[in-house]
Amino acid sequence: MTRFELRNFQLMTENGVLSEAIAVIEDGIVTDLSHVAQARPASTKSISSEPIAAPSQTTASKKTGPLKATTSENILASRAAVSDDGSVIDCGGGILVPGMIDVHIHGANGFDMMDGTVESIQQVSAFLAKTGCTGFLATSVTSSLDSLNGFIDNVKAVVGKEPGAKILGLHLEGPYLNPAYKGMQNEAFLRHPDLDEMEAILKRADGLVKMVTVAPELPGGMELVSYLKQHGIVVSIAHSDAKYDEAKQAFGLGASHVTHCFNAMRPIHHREPGVVIAAFEEEHVSCQAIVDNIHLHPAIIRFMHRNLGPARMVLVTDAMQAMGMADGKYQFGGHDVQVVKGVARLTDGTLASSTITMDKTLRTAVLDDIPLSDAIYMTSTTPASILGLTNAGFLAAGIPADVALFDKELTLQWTMVNGCIHSPH
Repeated sequence: MTRFELRNFQLMTENGVLSEAIAVIEDGIVTDLSHVAQARPASTKSISSEPIAAPSQTTASKKTGPLKATTSENILASRAAVSDDGSVIDCGGGILVPGMIDVHIHGANGFDMMDGTVESIQQVSAFLAKTGCTGFLATSVTSSLDSLNGFIDNVKAVVGKEPGAKILGLHLEGPYLNPAYKGMQNEAFLRHPDLDEMEAILKRADGLVKMVTVAPELPGGMELVSYLKQHGIVVSIAHSDAKYDEAKQAFGLGASHVTHCFNAMRPIHHREPGVVIAAFEEEHVSCQAIVDNIHLHPAIIRFMHRNLGPARMVLVTDAMQAMGMADGKYQFGGHDVQVVKGVARLTDGTLASSTITMDKTLRTAVLDDIPLSDAIYMTSTTPASILGLTNAGFLAAGIPADVALFDKELTLQWTMVNGCIHSPH
């Protein structure tokens, strides 16, 4: 049995205050969690508002390397104090949060998960564990059926053998999207909903499909929403020209999520409110936010938080393979993509996903005046809830030791997946 204690860390309580706690980890499971000091209000006044620097590399080459997690002895030798026998890890007064969950991620560290290789899935898992992310939905882009099937097969080959963050399922972003709001999706492969095709996809995925993004206004779209709902899949709306009434109909049929809210959908108009207002009115609907201050203005982030609350707002990266990489040229979804100062765009200027990581998403949200307790909730608890997970998104005895440690400046110190510590990128 492998047993150790985490000591000298702060834990966010249900009423939004920090409390010193001790955790016992045995064979990758939290077996005890105890508060040892009086709770105090969480403060983020000390967090620097300096912009987060882009990666310092000068070339856009893949970062290859070993896939095994760094041992706790190696990482903690530089990050925190470890007892001589390795049985106690001093967290240095940092803030311990539930492992973050990204329900929308396409790639990282130079690897595109739809490049047709198993290695890309492995490498993304390994890299995400260096960013505070302990679980994710491997996310597709619109493609040919053959390419999508290859992606599904490669993900299935890695599930249960991940070198880092856990694969919690698949998020299919397309191919049933509206060309009018295609964003970076490849129009050559966009098509109307096809229930026979979707049935074959779900059969091949063997229960791994957890979320599908669709444009419900397309012919057959409403039938697809009902079909996916019946199969227990989270139906999300985006890349959509749906009008308010069409969105309300889709939500009534079981759609319950909005992908990268405000982006790639009919904008709000005072005579035609569109998807966003329809979503905000429906209590069962949650919305994704890409909190990089590029896809959404900070005021919109605060607007979403104020109107949806943390239980209906999910922070995501929607990152492409340039996450963790230098500025440069990339291929993504069949397009040439240029990354400049960390911003990914097609040659026509269209935003092409993001490059932000989950740890920086959390920090950016707080710098945008979102309470720390709510930012933590929206990166872990809410995504776990919408996926129906009962052993993730919170800290308690009896669940896997999937956590992330931040210092008081909200700089990531390390990530733990099943009790194994991964160093920051």
